[in-house]
Amino acid sequence: MFSFVVNRLSFLKVIPLAAIFFDCLIKLWMLATNPKVLDWIDELERMWLQQNNSSTRIHRYGGLQFNCNNKEYAHVHSNGLLDMLLSKSLKKQLMREGRVQDHQVFENTGWISFYIKNEDDFHYAISLLELNLKRSVSFKK
Repeated sequence: MFSFVVNRLSFLKVIPLAAIFFDCLIKLWMLATNPKVLDWIDELERMWLQQNNSSTRIHRYGGLQFNCNNKEYAHVHSNGLLDMLLSKSLKKQLMREGRVQDHQVFENTGWISFYIKNEDDFHYAISLLELNLKRSVSFKK
């Protein structure tokens, strides 16, 4: 359903708060069907906020946005879909490993998507966030 909305009803994102409302509906659905995903999202937020110069906020298309130095690094929707911007070379490497996929909207860019469905995925999401943060910190030096 999430893919259908993104691909077929994306025009709704120009309506103020529509994406956030839709994400709230997803959160209610996850609360009923797989509440552990919401716990993992909360844990990702807690871990992220322990980093220097980090913050979170509601993403403009729903979900939770992860920022460092006021720049978006990733965001996670309430269904556990983690979207993250990487370098194109790192994205290709991770896609070859088969755990991440091309972003549904921003194909052929550095954006990746990864679904957090179980505890192993949760730990992989942590490693993706850490990898991206380390890469960007070393890039700035």
